[in-house]
Amino acid sequence: QMQLVESGGGLVQAGGSLRLSCAASGRPFSGFALGWFRQAPGKEREFVAAISRSNDYRQYLDSAKDRFTISRDNAKNTVYLQMNNLKPEDTAVYYCAADGTVNVFRVPRFADEYDYWGLGTQVTVSS
Repeated sequence: QMQLVESGGGLVQAGGSLRLSCAASGRPFSGFALGWFRQAPGKEREFVAAISRSNDYRQYLDSAKDRFTISRDNAKNTVYLQMNNLKPEDTAVYYCAADGTVNVFRVPRFADEYDYWGLGTQVTVSS
C-alpha cells in the first residue's frame, strides 16, 4: 500500500504563490504516475496536473498550464505543485494521487484512474 500526505496549503492573496508537496511512503514512488486534483465545496473533483512515470510527459488544466508546474523528485519520494499567480478561483482542497497501473507514457486525467489518494490540503486565495 501507498500513503500520501500533502502539505504546503494555506491562505494567500491573489497573485501570490504556493508550493504544495506530497510525500509518499509504502511503495516505490518511481513506479507511479502522479496527479494533483482539487475540489471546491459543492463542486466535482477537478483535474489540475499530472506527470507520467517517465517524468517526460505532463498535462495541466487549461486555466493552470501557464501558472502551475508539477514536478517530482523520486529520490525524496515527493511530488510538487508550484502554483504562481494564484486566483480566487483556485480556492479548493488540493489532493495528490498516484496511479501504478498506467503505462510509462500515460498521464491520467480522471480521478477514477488513480489508486491512492492523500487527504488533501486547503488552498485559499483571497481577492
